[in-house]
Amino acid sequence: MPQRVSWVIYWVLASLLWACAAPESGVSKAADGEAQAAEAVRLNAWFQTNFEADLQRYPEYKTYLGMTDDLVAYGRWNDPSEAFQAESVALTKARLNDMRELFDVHALPHQSQVSFKFAEFSAVNALAQAEFDDQGYVFTQFFGPHSDMSTLLIGYQKVENVGQAEAYLSRLEGFGPTLQTHIDIAQSRAAKGVLPPRFAYPVVIETSKGMITGQPFDSSDKDSPLWADIKTKVNALGIDSAAKTALLARAKDSLLTSVQPAYQRLIAVMESHEKLAGSEDGIWKLPRGKAYYEAQLANYTTRDDMTAAQIHQLGLAEVERIHGEMRDIIKRVNFNGDLQAFFKHLRESDEFYYSDDEAGRQRYLSEAKAYIDNIMLKAPSYFGALPKAELDVRAVEAYRIESATGAFYEPGSLDGKRPGAYYVNLSQMRELPVYQMESLAYHEGAPGHHFQSTIAQELQDVPMFQKLTWYSAYGEGWALYAEKLGKDMGEFSDPYQDFGRLSYEVFRAARLVVDTGIHSKRWTEKQAQDYMLSATPMTFGDIENEVRRYIVWPGQAVSYKIGMLTILELRDKAMQALGDDFSYGEFHDVVLTNGSVPLTLLSEEVDGWIASKL
Repeated sequence: MPQRVSWVIYWVLASLLWACAAPESGVSKAADGEAQAAEAVRLNAWFQTNFEADLQRYPEYKTYLGMTDDLVAYGRWNDPSEAFQAESVALTKARLNDMRELFDVHALPHQSQVSFKFAEFSAVNALAQAEFDDQGYVFTQFFGPHSDMSTLLIGYQKVENVGQAEAYLSRLEGFGPTLQTHIDIAQSRAAKGVLPPRFAYPVVIETSKGMITGQPFDSSDKDSPLWADIKTKVNALGIDSAAKTALLARAKDSLLTSVQPAYQRLIAVMESHEKLAGSEDGIWKLPRGKAYYEAQLANYTTRDDMTAAQIHQLGLAEVERIHGEMRDIIKRVNFNGDLQAFFKHLRESDEFYYSDDEAGRQRYLSEAKAYIDNIMLKAPSYFGALPKAELDVRAVEAYRIESATGAFYEPGSLDGKRPGAYYVNLSQMRELPVYQMESLAYHEGAPGHHFQSTIAQELQDVPMFQKLTWYSAYGEGWALYAEKLGKDMGEFSDPYQDFGRLSYEVFRAARLVVDTGIHSKRWTEKQAQDYMLSATPMTFGDIENEVRRYIVWPGQAVSYKIGMLTILELRDKAMQALGDDFSYGEFHDVVLTNGSVPLTLLSEEVDGWIASKL
């Protein structure tokens, strides 16, 4: 999965849809081809005007996108205040009304109709989520500004000239006040009973302590993460030593006077909140927990026709179906035992894990890359559009290894200079079974997240928001579908790797059961862990981290399987309707060349393609 960024960034994806100025005129209800083309130009200009204007409101987002043209923005943080959030809601409401009044979707060509409907859904969905903004957790073991801010500086902030170095220093100076605002919001929510589970606090505290451990915060011979980063970047500049010394002196001062006090306060606040946190796990415990979870399910499925109870039952049925396919493989490999015995065999046998040393880590990375290289050779037979940007396979860096998931994808920059990256957390090799390597490579790399994200970014003649907006049901659904597609493309010749594919699919099916169990049926963490252990071959360490992720990020875990099933259902419908005229390449172009659309819009697009073929 793509690494999660802060909640503030979520608002960018809604806010970047709307222009700050109204179009010059309305449009008639009927339009010929020439008039449609003119309306498309006008609509796209409206979106672009807004995109450029709102980028100034969200400077962090420009950094994530690799935009360095405005050095003033490059030195600012997003405004995390509740007042700014309220302003964003008001703007979204006003601009949604403007778009509906000033443009007639039926007077637009098809591609622009998709953009209009995409924008409309995004705005309505963002407003629905905003109703529950005060129910969300600010700091957790999985995400939060305590790690997101340093990740932006270390992983995304370029220092290729003195101006960019000054921007980095500006962000260091503003680090403390910005983090303090996040802490204040967490304090306000805690007073209303919105507290993460107790297990989250030690990780937040440990991560925060790690950011202010080492020089210049103490006299050890090790540099702290931010100090090491700015030193490396400044020392690489082609300027004289005196200028470098001056820049680093300012950086050190900001680390000591801005960054350190904010982290110290965060640690103290988290230690106090830990004593207040209860033992309940699901968000049903929150003041508006039931309605909040319903909104989260609607957000992460991008569907309005599935209740928590329906999702729970679907998960149970899918787990049972996949277990049947797993038993077939157990027979193929002549294993003497039942499914649970085979799970135990996979968890405990050394043959399924690489050594927990540098040699084992390098072997994992090189073999994962080989799987991706092989699938890329076959891709032209199954895809029309292919990504132009490169894909790297990397180990997660030390500074964020504690908070990072087992594997994730980060998109490349819009200009194509920074490639997409499939990251693997190699801190615990016993949590990276070899038999799951192939499936994981297809999911996080190619043809999974890299194809979906990069093809979207490389689209031509569509609004920028359409390239960049992310819906988990589509993005994660596509990535899980990509694992199954690998099988359809003739891969998974090793039965153990094929079992690994099924183990990931059953893992996602079990998530439907566990996520709804925790947040709707009031399951405990222990109940969720026990179910996952019985339903999947995943290791306990992996299951513990995953269940705790579901607890602090409600609803997201159901998006994978719901999205995959929707795409497979649409493909099956197309195959049945088109017969010999069905083309994988054409189908995948329909799915991939409109961006990360909501599933309702994706279904509409596939139905339209089928009708046009017939």
